[in-house]
Amino acid sequence: MGRGAYLSAMERSPVNDLEIRVLLQSALTGEIDSREIFMKGVEQSYYYEDDSRP
Repeated sequence: MGRGAYLSAMERSPVNDLEIRVLLQSALTGEIDSREIFMKGVEQSYYYEDDSRP
């Protein structure tokens, strides 16, 4: 999933959340107690929110 697709889906999610649900479905995991998975999620969050990148 690219950054542009993610951000576009987030913008449209208040009207229709189907697109964001489909995009996020592939990122879901059953390893909810894994510190490594948690830290990867935090890292990805910073990656997507970094405004200095094109």
